[in-house]
Amino acid sequence: MARLPGAVLFACNLNRVRSPIAEGLMKRMFADRVFVDSCGVRPGDDDSPDAFMVAAMDEAGVDMAAHRRKTFADLEDDSFDVVISLTPESHHRAVELARGRAVEIEYWPIHDPTLVLGPRDAVLDAYRAVRDALEARIRDRFPLARTFGG
Repeated sequence: MARLPGAVLFACNLNRVRSPIAEGLMKRMFADRVFVDSCGVRPGDDDSPDAFMVAAMDEAGVDMAAHRRKTFADLEDDSFDVVISLTPESHHRAVELARGRAVEIEYWPIHDPTLVLGPRDAVLDAYRAVRDALEARIRDRFPLARTFGG
């Protein structure tokens, strides 16, 4: 049976959509068995969570309404066992963070749903697709994950 890491960090560009989704899913699956955090490369214009991200995660039973964005510089602790970057820019920063440390760095390219334009349902579908893709990747990478509601 695979050993769970003690701490996992998910990183993207702004810590507004992809990395918070991954953080929320991983926390839901592993509860207090793994420390999970997320961050972005740079701060955004405001600190409020993305409304579509919150809606897509609500559907999965994960409340992300209180999520506040942070950057690599805002992390209280940077001693992670695994850092998973979701964008090329965050991958570069993750490699810098891990320099000289025993940290696994992984790159999971995930489509940015904020680029989808159209009616609300089409945009929300793009966020759901990101959520579902991240859930599948997390389950593949950490096979001890429990299912939603279980």
